[in-house]
Amino acid sequence: QVQLVESGGGLVQAGGSLRLSCAASGRTFSPYRMGWFRQAPGKERELVAVIWWSGGSTDYADSVQGRFTVSRDNTKNTVYLQMNSLKPEDTAVYYCAARNSAIRPSWDYWGQGTQVTVSS
Repeated sequence: QVQLVESGGGLVQAGGSLRLSCAASGRTFSPYRMGWFRQAPGKERELVAVIWWSGGSTDYADSVQGRFTVSRDNTKNTVYLQMNSLKPEDTAVYYCAARNSAIRPSWDYWGQGTQVTVSS
């Protein structure tokens, strides 16, 4: 069983930065992809960043492209989300997730979420 624990959320002013971390624990951890999602009140959950675990390729939602950077440290089983130039519309609960299969599109493990609040 894999557990994901996010940290690093908080309150920041618009234009500021935060770095989220997602630490994975478990006997073996070698996902296909890791993703960062967010969900604001009254809105659907949104995938904002993805990283391929083995090669390190990344992909981003248009809404965060150029402002957010996803990275991973394979030795620590940890994924990061560096968020710069934050906007009030980035306010949401941020979740990390792990996907094991290259074929099945579902995400297999989820963290508990960390709140990010951006004040104007």
